[in-house]
Amino acid sequence: MGLLFETLCVRDLRVFADALDGQVYHFRDKTGLECDAVVHLRNGHFGLIEIKLGGDKGIEEGAENLKLLAKRIDTSRMKSPSFLMVLTATGKFAYRREDGVYVVPIGCLKD
Repeated sequence: MGLLFETLCVRDLRVFADALDGQVYHFRDKTGLECDAVVHLRNGHFGLIEIKLGGDKGIEEGAENLKLLAKRIDTSRMKSPSFLMVLTATGKFAYRREDGVYVVPIGCLKD
């Protein structure tokens, strides 16, 4: 079920990114650290997104993965991420955690 949800989320992200003249990529480094979606705009801004079905454990894992990846970015060569987001299947409201990671239900993307 997770793979199907991830595929549908990436499709939606591509539609929204295309409207902003942007692209959506997948990222994996040589150590196996990966990010489900990287939304990259033409002006060089980008955001890192982990896609999880939901639940506190999944959200926490996604947030920790995003923070680790953000720390590995060489900011002398490129910009820092504009945002870190865990995209979930459940919930009615998006919110920003104390560590700065956004948790956004897929239904909130349209707004």
